[in-house]
Amino acid sequence: MVNVHIDHEMLNDLREVMEGGYLQLLETFLEDSERRLSQLHDARDAAELGLAAHSFKGSSSNMGAVGLAELCRQLEERVRQQPLYGIEDLINRIDLEYQEVQLFYRDEQRRLVAG
Repeated sequence: MVNVHIDHEMLNDLREVMEGGYLQLLETFLEDSERRLSQLHDARDAAELGLAAHSFKGSSSNMGAVGLAELCRQLEERVRQQPLYGIEDLINRIDLEYQEVQLFYRDEQRRLVAG
C-alpha cells in the first residue's frame, strides 16, 4: 500500500530486513530528521540549503517517506535557480510533511513496543 506520505511496502521490507534493529532505525531516522530540519532552517546560502535538502531527501527516501523525499527533491532543484523567491513556502511544506511522517513513525514505534 502506498499513500502520499509513506510507502508501506518499502517499510514492510525494511522491517523484515532489519528485524530487531528496525525500532532503532526508526528512532535514528527521527533524530536525524530533526537535525536535517534545523539545517534547512539555518542554511545561510543556496549551497547549504541544497546540501541539507539533498541529504534529507536521501534519508527520507530510504525510510519510505516518499512525500517528504519528493518535497526535498523539489527544494534541492529549486535552490539551483536564482533568485530564491518562494523557497520559504517549500520549507514550510517540508515542515508540515515531516510532522505527518513523524506521527506515523512514532505510532509505528509504539505499536512495535506494545506488540
